Amino acid sequence: MGVGAGLWLVASIAAACGGAPASAPPEAAAPAPAATPWFREQAAAAGLAFAHTNGASGRLFYPEILPPGVALFDADGDGDLDVFVPQGQPLAAAADARLAPAGARLYRNDLQVAADGTRMLRFTDITDGSGLAGPGYGLGVAAGDVDNDGRVDLYVTGFDGSRLYRNTGHGTFTDITAASGAGNPGGFAVSAAFVDIDRDGWLDLYVANNVSYRTSNATVCPGPAGAPDYCPPQIYGGLPDRLYRNLGRGRFRDVTTSALRGLTPRPGLGVSTADFDGDGWSDIVVANDGEPDFLWLNQRDGTLREGGLPAGLALTGEGKAEASMGVDAGDFDNDGDEDVIVTELTGQGTNLFVNDGTAHFRDVSAASGIGGRSLAHTGWGTAWFDYDNDGWLDVLAVNGTIIAQEGRRGRTFPYDQQKLLFRNLANGRFEDVTAAAGPAFALSESGRGAAFGDLDNDGDVDVVIGNNSGPMQLLVNDTGADRHWLGLRLTGRDGRDMLGARVAVERPGQPTLWRRARADGSYGSANDPRVHAGLGDSAVAPTVRVRWPDGAEESWPAVAIDTWTTLTQGTGR
Repeated sequence: MGVGAGLWLVASIAAACGGAPASAPPEAAAPAPAATPWFREQAAAAGLAFAHTNGASGRLFYPEILPPGVALFDADGDGDLDVFVPQGQPLAAAADARLAPAGARLYRNDLQVAADGTRMLRFTDITDGSGLAGPGYGLGVAAGDVDNDGRVDLYVTGFDGSRLYRNTGHGTFTDITAASGAGNPGGFAVSAAFVDIDRDGWLDLYVANNVSYRTSNATVCPGPAGAPDYCPPQIYGGLPDRLYRNLGRGRFRDVTTSALRGLTPRPGLGVSTADFDGDGWSDIVVANDGEPDFLWLNQRDGTLREGGLPAGLALTGEGKAEASMGVDAGDFDNDGDEDVIVTELTGQGTNLFVNDGTAHFRDVSAASGIGGRSLAHTGWGTAWFDYDNDGWLDVLAVNGTIIAQEGRRGRTFPYDQQKLLFRNLANGRFEDVTAAAGPAFALSESGRGAAFGDLDNDGDVDVVIGNNSGPMQLLVNDTGADRHWLGLRLTGRDGRDMLGARVAVERPGQPTLWRRARADGSYGSANDPRVHAGLGDSAVAPTVRVRWPDGAEESWPAVAIDTWTTLTQGTGR
């Protein structure tokens, strides 16, 4: 067993025993529960009646522990976010076909707004006839307009290849995998991201491959108590990631060999894109499981150079490679650059890296308070989001172990843990407010993907969670609407969402807020591509300055607050 495998086993003992590692700091006094829950779990009530099946047959096939991701995107172009989730299936050759689940699901958002402004989320399953219930073992999803027709397309990652679906309008899709050239043949990916690497106006595609695994080389490893359990990725070895350049009209070319300088096979999981060094070109960070994380720095010539180690992002401040799963970039300290959060294995704690503005990072996990408070959890989906609209980015992480908990082996999938919610205190530190967030945070599930977005268009960020071998969860935010907010959809002249655009929100006498249009981040999931910024108690209509992905810059004065506004490139100053 290698070093990574040993870390997987040793760090999981605490989770299997139901407690935190001995090095965990003393518990701080938890905030009292709010009189009104900040978040309400509404999946079943809203019509998101999805239950994930990982196909577990008792043979402990490695892909079973990874899914599912979730996508929030406007499938039908009606202005609100719909929901897509991939589905698993039995991997055992002799499995009874009757036990196979119905496949991936697409839910249309039929938001109802009453005369008094009351909003009610209602979802309708429109999978039949959509073209999205494709074959294969689905793991994650990425969303982006690959052909610049103003409609959002989907890339569904999976075990043994991935699939690209072109949006043909009104909630229907066509599988263009073969013609696109972006199918990741022989690959095994969970997360992917659409990003315009060369600033040519077409979204390229980065695919983070995981391990060299087939059911024919499946191995079973002992858990802490000696019982058979899933093996860590180092048993199988990593696969090289892939970069596909968009040639236009839904066609891609694999440019991995020429474009990714310094690529080595590592077990990739989460992917996030942002301009980390402030040069106006998008970079990429990849969370690798048990091995150094990647930081791909854009060389502005169609290539990217791997620079995670000298940047201080590949390893922890102690020089350790940890079991990274989820990752997201955001300006949590409001200093104008993109910082990074990475979820890790039980006993390691979530890592927070602060950026100095030149893509050099410092590990502040312990000082921030997030590292210690997350030691007892194995984190997956995560994101920077301002849940209370106070102008400071907070953190949510969904969790679930990878070693069965001995006291819960009678459950269908005994790998569950509770979620964590951290509030930004605006001084570099975070407070664990999980207990105050409401009963939805007391639920224990095997969380994996988490997608963040304003599903009811009321100005605060909601969360949809994909649970492994369990029901989907919808956390409706009921606290952010108490403060002011700015909501922007940034589009090109062709109508597509301008992923990678950066936004400066400027108000007299207050710090500039920097946000970006993105769909990537978290784990195997696609987020709301619109830009959301909490404004706290400020009712001033701000000036908005946009740096578009091609380098152009425009501004709009006095943009309306507390509503969603579309800004189109070429219409500002």
